[in-house]
This record gives sequence, C-alpha cells and structure tokens, in this order.
Amino acid sequence: MNIRVALAQHRFPVGDIDGNVSKILLLAQQAIDQQADMVVFPELTLTGYPPEDLLLRPSLGKRVSDGLHRLFDAKLPIAIVVGYPQREDGKLFNKAMVIDHGQVIADYRKQHLPNYQVFDEKRYFQKGTQTCVFSFKGAQIALSICEDIWYDGPARRAFEAGAMINININGSPYSINRTAERHEQVTKVVKQWPMTTLYVNHIGGQDELVFDGGSFVVNPNGDVAHTLALFKESLALVDLTSVAGQWCVVAPSIAPEPSNSAALYEALKVGLADYVNRNGFSGIVLGMSGGIDSALSAAIAVDALGADRVMGVMMPYHYTAKISLEDAEAEAKNLGIRYEVLPIGDAFETALSTLKPAFGDKPVDVTEQNMQSRMRGVFLMALSNKLGFMVLTTGNKSELAVGYATLYGDMCGGYNCLKDVPKTWVYTLSNWRNEQSPVIPERVITRPPSAELAPDQLDEDSLPPYPILDEIIERYVERDESLDAIVAAGFDYDTVYRIVRLIDLNEYKRRQAPEGVRVSKRGFGRDRRYPITHGWKPGN
Repeated sequence: MNIRVALAQHRFPVGDIDGNVSKILLLAQQAIDQQADMVVFPELTLTGYPPEDLLLRPSLGKRVSDGLHRLFDAKLPIAIVVGYPQREDGKLFNKAMVIDHGQVIADYRKQHLPNYQVFDEKRYFQKGTQTCVFSFKGAQIALSICEDIWYDGPARRAFEAGAMINININGSPYSINRTAERHEQVTKVVKQWPMTTLYVNHIGGQDELVFDGGSFVVNPNGDVAHTLALFKESLALVDLTSVAGQWCVVAPSIAPEPSNSAALYEALKVGLADYVNRNGFSGIVLGMSGGIDSALSAAIAVDALGADRVMGVMMPYHYTAKISLEDAEAEAKNLGIRYEVLPIGDAFETALSTLKPAFGDKPVDVTEQNMQSRMRGVFLMALSNKLGFMVLTTGNKSELAVGYATLYGDMCGGYNCLKDVPKTWVYTLSNWRNEQSPVIPERVITRPPSAELAPDQLDEDSLPPYPILDEIIERYVERDESLDAIVAAGFDYDTVYRIVRLIDLNEYKRRQAPEGVRVSKRGFGRDRRYPITHGWKPGN
C-alpha cells in the first residue's frame, strides 16, 4: 500500500484569506495532477501566521467560514489538510481540518499554546483537549499543530489511539540553528512513539518574523527521511509505504543544508523583500557611510530586491574620512545601484546658526553629533517621500542594545534587516557575502568602525571590543543571565555593570526603532518587553 502526500511549503500572507484560499485550491490541483492522495498545508493556512489581533475582528469568523465553504464546494478529489481559526461556544481555537472530496473527515484543536518569546497564543485561543485520529487509505493518521510536537502528551495519546502517521502543521519562525533543534525534537518524540511524522512549515517574512520552511519527514525509527530546502517555496511529493505494519518513506530525499551564514543571510533577504513588497514600496533608500553596517545592508537589499530598486546616499560632513567616501562609492558601483552624494554641511551649519541663541554659551557636546545624524535622517526621509522608497535603517543589535544610535537620525527608517544581528555577525556575514562575489571593499571590513561624528572617533572609544560586548549582550538579553552570573563567567564587573545598565536605560530608544528581522533566540521587540520607566538596578 502507498500514500502519496504533497507537502505545501508556501507563503500564505497574513489577513489575505481570500487569496490564501485561492492558493490552497491552486496547489491542491497541482498535487492532484501529480497523483497525490493528500496535500498538507501549514498552521493557520487561511489567515496566515501570526494573525495577531486580526483574530479579534468581528468579521473574521465569517471570512474564514466563507473560505472553508469555497474549499468544500470545490469537492477536489484529494484530502486537504489546512489550518484555520474557529470560534465554538464563544471560545476561539487554533484548528486543523481534513477535507476529502468536499467532506470534513477530521477536525482538531491545538492542545499546547505557546506563550513565550514571540508567541502569545493564550491571548487569543483556548486549548484543545481531544486527540484526533482518522482513517485514510488503510492508515490511521493523527493531526497535531506546531507546539504539540514539543510535548510528550499529544504524540503519546495519538499513538495509544492507534495512529501510524502524525501530521504536524507549523508556524515556526527562523532562528540560528533552528533546523537542528526541530529535527532533534521530532526525532526524540518519534523514537518514543513510533509514528511517521510529517512536519510542514510556513515560509516567508511577516513583519519581524521570518519563516524558513525546512519541512521534513521522520520515519518511525527516528531517521529524518525527507527534507525540503530552507526559504524555498515547494510542493514536494512524499511517498509513504506500508512496511511490516508501519508507514515510512523508503526512498529518502535530503535537501542540501546551508551553512549558518548562508541561512542567516537568506533570512535577512526574505524578511526585507517580503516587508518591502507586501507593504507596496517601490524600493529602498539607505544612507551609505562607507562603514560595514551600511555596506552589508546595501548588499542584502540588492540581493533581495534587485539593484534597480535600491538607492544609496552618502551624506558627508567635516568628519567624513576620504576613504569613507571612496569605499561607499566603490560599493555602490560594485552593486550597480543609483548613488548620490548629498553633503549636509550647509544644512547643518544653518541649523546650528538658528539654534545658537537658544544654546547660548553652552559648550559643544554630543548634541552637535546627534544633529549631524538627524540631518541625514531628514534628507533620507525627504527622498523617501519624493521617490516612494522606504528608508532602510542600518544599525546592528550591538548598537541598539546599548543605545549607540541616534533617535530620528540613524534610527530613522521603516525597516532594519540588521536589527537583531550582532556586530560580530555583521563581520561574518560581510566576509561570507564577499566569498560569493566581492562587493564590499575589503578595507570596509578591516578598518576600525567609527560613527564619524567627531574628530578621530572610534566605536571602541565608547564601547568595549565587539566580541566582548556581544557576548555580554547575548548572556543578558538572550539567556537572561544576571550581572553576577556574567561576571562569574570571567567578565570585568565594571564593564558588565555599565553594559547592563545601558541596555536597561535605552529601552525607550528601542521602542521607537523600526521593525527588523528577528533571527536570534530573543530579539528586541515582541520578544523582550521591558518597561521604559522602572526602578530596577542591575544585580543578581
């Protein structure tokens, strides 16, 4: 006996219920054309994931119901597994349904609702309690949804109910090393409760989240037997064969696994491209300083959108080094983008002259540095308004963590693909990108970083070396380690105290930062919700 299953790893934009239903029907027909018996779609296929407070809209239920009836009315000769939200007896559930020839043959409520990191499903949904096992072509098949596979209960109960196959539909966002974690967890569950498990995931960017796909199948012995490529839309066929009382993949197919650098770079590209395209921008404009952050951001933008949709702007002042001008121009030429040089000197001096009576005899300080940055923000936003391009911000996670950024200046923009990328990873990704084809001038990578807002200024005049800074940030932000624990790991107390204090103090800046791709275990934004006003002091 044989069951041919199509794994539909595709984009299903949030809120586009009508469009998503049309895509389900299209892909289902393609699966039929390839003699598939079943097609499996990701979690909350109809609404996209995560729909957030769209789930609270009064009209949502009717729109979802209308979408489901379109699927029923099509009466396609294939079993369709889709995810959708549904309100029952006043309670909203995250559900999976199996439709075969227009008839509902199985319906399941998600049992485990994630409520950590970027997830807050308990805000919207009630948990289900019932196992769902249905018969299909001689096999007993269980339904489960995403977080269910991370707990023992749902798989155990399904196995005890006679399930031989477990279909697990997902809305699992990308983070570094996430593929290995998924494989390890599903393998662990399958070895304990031997059911062939089909893991099907979303793909594409949704605000700060990026879904990497990476769908796969694990055989009853715990072997990963079929994998789909990361970040690529795919309708992949998997043949499950009954062997000695178990259903399994007998002809494994494993997609090449990209390096961490390649996967991270792709996540940044996908996040940026989907944000720009779905929000209707014709392209992006960014400030090019001759430094590594803007250089990497420009390369990502071109790879994501094409050179014709990217504009780079150098806005020099007295402290801009000659090599910065040369390097920014060189990269713009390497990338083939439109490039403008717009000096800010006259505008800056005029602003200073206007402010002089109010400033009085107060000495020059960081105010004048921030004004330079904000003047550049004004220029970029003017170009954005005039040309219809979104401003791409270029600051990295290390800088945002400690507030080494200027509100309404270099933080000005609509999106930031480096928002969750530490400076050490910026160097790694820049080197990796140049290995594919050299576009970033080598001395941009090798020269000491500088904001160039004051004479002979270097980042490390104000901050510890980036490898030290980034590890402190990772320990404090991503691992939630205390100041004492970080010091005990071998770091200088005064350095740790200062960095931790800066992280806490600069929450107000980060609340006003643009959206950006989330790639770590805990990014700034929906992941980490610290109060701005508080009396907390660093300590254990």
